[in-house]
Amino acid sequence: MEELIYIAEDEDNIRDAVKAFLESEGYKVKDFSNGDLLYEEFLQSACDLVILDVMMPGSSGFEITKKIRASSTVPIIILTARDSEIDYATGINLGSDDYFTKPFSAMSLVMRVKAMLRRVMLDRQNVVETPDSDVVYGNMVIDKKGMVVSSEGKNIELTPTEYSLMVYLFDNSDRAVSRDELLDNIWGYGKDIETRACDDTVRRLRKKITHTTVRIETVWGFGFKLKEETP
Repeated sequence: MEELIYIAEDEDNIRDAVKAFLESEGYKVKDFSNGDLLYEEFLQSACDLVILDVMMPGSSGFEITKKIRASSTVPIIILTARDSEIDYATGINLGSDDYFTKPFSAMSLVMRVKAMLRRVMLDRQNVVETPDSDVVYGNMVIDKKGMVVSSEGKNIELTPTEYSLMVYLFDNSDRAVSRDELLDNIWGYGKDIETRACDDTVRRLRKKITHTTVRIETVWGFGFKLKEETP
């Protein structure tokens, strides 16, 4: 089935260029001049991935991200003209999966879109192929069949990227996992693409699991490792 992508960008040349590149890769694309129009369409008919500019007439990309995240875990990529840590952290903390600062290469964006959608497809396949068994670490449980993460009977709401990262850390809880390995296996980016998505997704996950006995420790200069915090 043809994957559907929504993009909201008020600059016509950028929106048209990204749409053209995505369509050339076989994706179906609906474009909007602002986020409010995209959100109205999303409420009527969901898509497979959302690309949002931050600064647009009406609601900002951050505001639309927050609205979408209230009801959906669809992958979201944020576009912004400003390269500040505050903007980046805001987008990631609201639930976006990655972040692009203008000016950017349309082809680079397409590469990340392809990697993201490929990961979502693999996650769905894994659900079908996964035996009916839970993965447990500390007082957290991952039901891979249902793609649900919980602690002491209460579900923890995660985006697709957060879920995939948590599963990978659980599956490799006996060792430290490098950032490059995570970028390659979760985002599909490889070592040649620079992104802070890994560190910021870990930071967001840490906040969501503070009430559990599981901690994600930083292995300085390398990556991350799970640790159980004893009462």
